[in-house]
Amino acid sequence: MNMLNHRIKTPLRHLRGWFAGNPSAPSATLPVAPLATPSLRRISAQGRPAPARDLLQIACPDPTAEDQLRDRHQSRARHLVRQERWHDLSALIREADRTRRLTPGALAVADLMAYGARADVVLAAEHALLAGSPEPGAPLQAGIEALEHVLSEHRDDYVVTCIVAQSHMDVAWAWRGTGWDVEVPISNREAFEAHFDRAAQIMQAPCVSDLQTPLIATTACALLGGTDAGRRGVADRYGALIDLNPANPRPMRAMGNHLLPRWHGSYEELDCAARRTAARCAHVWGAGGYTWVQFDAISRDDRACANLDLAFFIEGLRDILKRRPDPYTANLLAAYCGNAIGQSFSGDDRADHVRSQIAECTGWIVRDHLTELHPMIWAHAARGFDSNLRIHSPNRFAAAGREDALRIITALFKREIAAGQRIVFTGSGATALAA
Repeated sequence: MNMLNHRIKTPLRHLRGWFAGNPSAPSATLPVAPLATPSLRRISAQGRPAPARDLLQIACPDPTAEDQLRDRHQSRARHLVRQERWHDLSALIREADRTRRLTPGALAVADLMAYGARADVVLAAEHALLAGSPEPGAPLQAGIEALEHVLSEHRDDYVVTCIVAQSHMDVAWAWRGTGWDVEVPISNREAFEAHFDRAAQIMQAPCVSDLQTPLIATTACALLGGTDAGRRGVADRYGALIDLNPANPRPMRAMGNHLLPRWHGSYEELDCAARRTAARCAHVWGAGGYTWVQFDAISRDDRACANLDLAFFIEGLRDILKRRPDPYTANLLAAYCGNAIGQSFSGDDRADHVRSQIAECTGWIVRDHLTELHPMIWAHAARGFDSNLRIHSPNRFAAAGREDALRIITALFKREIAAGQRIVFTGSGATALAA
């Protein structure tokens, strides 16, 4: 069944009007969710406003500096699209792509703006498919058809080409969901495959094949999610992307996940890729390249975790924080060790031994590097950093992350607290003071 009709029916300006006039349409909010707490507010170990003599005091900025920056880039791109200023948008993304610009939390600015450019279309599709299939009459194809119309007018622009291809892949995942293959209805699977086929076709354009940039390489790697690329394809595509911008750890994490046997690789290839990446990126991350490649893989696979070179991995944690000592990275690694790994024991003795050793790293990360709390990171860690996770209530989601973080952090300082001290986090780390 051909789920895509590439004859354009709805210009983007008409889609914009649909958003404005349809009360059931999703607001085009970005995936950075604010917390329902004042900026730099003190919070107690129980998650309530702190009394004068608090046991645990840590800044909880709302939103964080990283969130504000990401929101700014995405909002700017979304605004330009709604004004149909594609030439201006393309110029901005090209410059960010050319300079390999990253946020302090190591997210590519070109990727952020590319998401902002397609956010209205993708969120509309996700909203229409919340129940697994669209309601009768839902204008599901309107957004993607509008983007196809834009593509027809900018065939020589690699930025627009990548944005439209990425939009098809995002809509494909909205159709499929994150369940096992056997759980996906045939019609949804056909839609998934059709959108990925169209994305692959779009990425064969000369304006893409004649260039090599991080945005193009990122889009090519995203295509792996809908194809049987083979093992060599995974390593080659991600290797090319990592070489283009080794300061960006996200492709390393994604490569490790895709090299698991459940996707396109094997445990031997995962270990080899992690060691090779550490060597190639040592000038940027020290041993951190090994850690980034193994980061998501070992949290999702017992055997990968059991096979881990633990000493190398922990050395990588230290090297990452030495080179990226910002609050976002400190929260990411603390939440990973304490929540994603430290709360996921499976009963596999070898894997659980490795997990316990990684969980112990939470102590020195929190004590030596944590200066403020980012609850959304802790909430995502508890759910395995699932990029396809649908968050229905950002405030409740963040509150759950805050409770997890405070519970874990309080346990780390139980001796000091039992001795009558209170723990205060400042810009230089945690300090125990007399209560």
